[in-house]
Amino acid sequence: MLERADAILAMIPLLAVSGLALRSLIAVTGVGTGLLAAPLTPAGPLVALAVVFRELLVGPVADQAADSKRND
Repeated sequence: MLERADAILAMIPLLAVSGLALRSLIAVTGVGTGLLAAPLTPAGPLVALAVVFRELLVGPVADQAADSKRND
């Protein structure tokens, strides 16, 4: 069974490439739509970075850090 950590690690590179892939898909459909899709290029890496920060700040890592501070 797929665990949470494995799913997060698989999701990060997919999200990082998704902005460029979506932009390319939209640009293939027409010339004018490529200009509209240009802001989507940095969206993928930004979302991947947001997932990493979310996991660090509110995920299991944050829970373990909070528990270790309480035990000290």
